[in-house]
Amino acid sequence: MKRLIINADDFGYSRAVNYGIIDAHTQGILTSTTLMTNMPGADHAYTLGKEYSDLGIGIHLTLTCGRPLLDNHYTLVDPDGNFKKLHHYQKLFHIDEEELYREWKAQIEAFLASGLRPSHLDSHHHVNTLPGILPTFIRLAKEYKLPARNNFEQENGSQIRTTDSFEYNPEVLLKSEKELEELYGDANTIEIMCHPAYLDKHIMEGSSYVMPRIEELYMLTHQDTTAKLRDGKVFELISFHQLNEGDEVS
Repeated sequence: MKRLIINADDFGYSRAVNYGIIDAHTQGILTSTTLMTNMPGADHAYTLGKEYSDLGIGIHLTLTCGRPLLDNHYTLVDPDGNFKKLHHYQKLFHIDEEELYREWKAQIEAFLASGLRPSHLDSHHHVNTLPGILPTFIRLAKEYKLPARNNFEQENGSQIRTTDSFEYNPEVLLKSEKELEELYGDANTIEIMCHPAYLDKHIMEGSSYVMPRIEELYMLTHQDTTAKLRDGKVFELISFHQLNEGDEVS
């Protein structure tokens, strides 16, 4: 039987996002999320994470949204002290690797200080996949022995635990069980990424991806979707905690 992880990015962005993710879990088929430790809703997310212990919670390493946790950066921030926007990192742009390492390590340590056990690592806007950033991401995944989202090419010697397949588009969940099974071929474990949320001022003003979050929440909690994927005939719904649990990162 194939194993399916349905992961919501952006836990901790705001209270409305947090509540949307929790409803997608308790009323729908969401099994996993990743938390932005630098955002205004992080403390609220920690509290919810302890209340809903069946939800796997990883760390959504952040470099392009909000403010950093450390205040001594010079290559990662703008003159106001906010993280630079994504387009800076998509160009030839200097990043101090040790500065990045210290900030992301601080974000991981903030999560650990909450008392929650992280299930895995990924990153906001997939910045971990960029050539100048990926080595630091792999370094931290190895250091903390955490699985990672399967959205980058791994070189020899950099192997870390991932799912067999990664899907950006949550609308694939609308396909039939047979279509889903055929779509992922020989993959035994699949992650599907999504962004369910309710809306508040923080998300309305801070994100370019707004209204689709409501649609994704509706889809994840719809009776047809839940009936199809909760029956366990084709897919076992899991979180990253069940992904090769107990194995060492190579």
